Parts: sequence; C-alpha cells; structure tokens
Amino acid sequence: MQGFAPKFKDFPDYIIGITKEIWEDRGIATLHQYYSDDIVVRSPGSVVNGNEKVIGATMATLAEFPDRTLLGEDVIWSGTPEEGMLSSHRLLSTATHMNDGMYGAATGKKLVYRILADCHAINNQINDEWLIRDQGAIVRQMGWEPKQYAADLIEREGGAENCVQPLTPAIDQPGPYKGRGNDNEWGAKYADILTGIMGADMALIPTEYDRAVVTEYPGGMTGHSHASVDGFWMGLRASFPNAKFQIDHVIGRDDPLMPPRAAVRWSLTGKHDGWGAFGIPTGKDVYVLGISHAEFGPWGLRREYTIYDEAMIWKQILLQTG
Repeated sequence: MQGFAPKFKDFPDYIIGITKEIWEDRGIATLHQYYSDDIVVRSPGSVVNGNEKVIGATMATLAEFPDRTLLGEDVIWSGTPEEGMLSSHRLLSTATHMNDGMYGAATGKKLVYRILADCHAINNQINDEWLIRDQGAIVRQMGWEPKQYAADLIEREGGAENCVQPLTPAIDQPGPYKGRGNDNEWGAKYADILTGIMGADMALIPTEYDRAVVTEYPGGMTGHSHASVDGFWMGLRASFPNAKFQIDHVIGRDDPLMPPRAAVRWSLTGKHDGWGAFGIPTGKDVYVLGISHAEFGPWGLRREYTIYDEAMIWKQILLQTG
C-alpha cells in the first residue's frame, strides 16, 4: 500500500492492526503517528478536534476500563492508497468497569458491546472519523436505562448550560474527506433497501431479507427473522416520522472468503413527534447518526448490524425539555 507502513499487508490489516496496537498493546503514543494533528472525530456525544484531545479521551477510557479489548469483526472499505481510503470498521468490545469515570462510580460489571467506526486514511494516518458506540448496551449492562444515564451525565457535566453538546449539524466540523463511497452493486442495493424502509415501505422486509436473518441492533439486542427487522426500523421511524432521512456514505464489497456485504452511514434530522422507540413524543429537535452493515446470501440479506446512540438521542431531548 503506497504511503503506508510495509508491515500492513492491506487496508483491513492496517485498521485492525493499529486499533490493537493503540488500545490493547498500550501504544497510545502511536496516535501521534497514526492520527493527524487536526483530525476531526465525530461521535453522537461530541465533536472532537485535534489529536491531543483524542489521546486524552483514549487514556480516560482505558483508566475506567483497563482490560478493554476491541475485536475486529469486519472492515468494509473503499478508495485507493494514493487518493485515500475509507474504512467502516465493526468491532466487538469487551471490558470491565473497574474504575470511576464517564460512566459514574465503578460497578465491576463485565461488558460486551459493538462499535462501528468510519475512518479516512491516507499516508499511514487517519484524518477524519465518524464513531458510534452502542451506549444503550453499555449503560444497560451497568444497570442504567439510556434516558436515566443521559440525565445523570448532564448533571455530572455541570448542567444543560455547561455540558458537552451532542453532535448535530449545527456543531459538526468539516474534515478533509469528501467522498461518498463506491459504486459497488451491494452498497447500492442496501442503500435502496434502507431508503425504502425509511419511506415506510415495510413490505420490502420479507422481499429483501432472508427469513433466517440475524440482526444486531442498539442495546446489544440480537434478533432473528423478519419480525426483528420490522420491529426495529418501525420503532425508530415511528419516533421521528417526519425527520429527513439521508444516506451519507455507501460502500459495497465483494471479497474472497466473504459474503457480498455493504456499509451505509445515514442520518435522521427532524423532530421527536411520534410514538415509537423513544416514548411519548416531545416535539424536540433530534439528530440521529447511524451506521449499518449488511451481509447478503442466496435468500437475501442474511445479517444486519446497526448502531445509533440511544443515550445521546435522549441527551438531545432532555437538553430541550429540562
């Protein structure tokens, strides 16, 4: 790979390799090498500018969860080493809440949760990132509900006027990556499926999804078959029925030893004005950042992974309702 260290055989090897090196091998200082000084990292909870802040956040997380692992399940990617590459990296993380920190007093709870991260890399450095942790799964395993956790976090951060502001288009920062992915047929197919479902065409589900589909949704919820798909997407859309759904990035891949697969980053922008997964409608403005991965088989979409941050959606609502 032109511009990348020779020890990495390909782009997935680079992404999985530096993740282990930084977190599990305690090579936090290598962030000076692998992340650009002016990187923009967007997560549903904040927008972080600059590598120094990334290093600080990494150390804070490891102080709270010293035994954290990040197991790379897949890297779905597009681009070239010469022009830059975008990885959509799916991880399964394990950790023990050993010390006090962002999640409050240490609980000793053992956690398992997923992360999806879109990263742009060129010349052996990541310079743009979109990161979503399944906070719903994290906090529930600690004994919180996401709404309760969000309310407590606002208080611990100094109240509505002083707390860290969740990601919205108003506070987003532009980064160097302007790409939209690639034109592979599987990415286009999955983007069309999600657009149809968000357009209320739930009849697509039994047509496009394998009847034995396995689903992995926010809150660490594993499900099976069409009812799981219908229930999840219906619950989300019903909470924000008039929000604008937008496809922000699409990748499709055909790789040896792997099923055809796709990664889609998407967003919902609008009001919490419906009954659904987020309870009583509040009419408040909400921005939902989501990333979804799909694997296809002979009978349709056979595995689907989607993450958005339930707690940070609640934080947005609570900041407007008090």
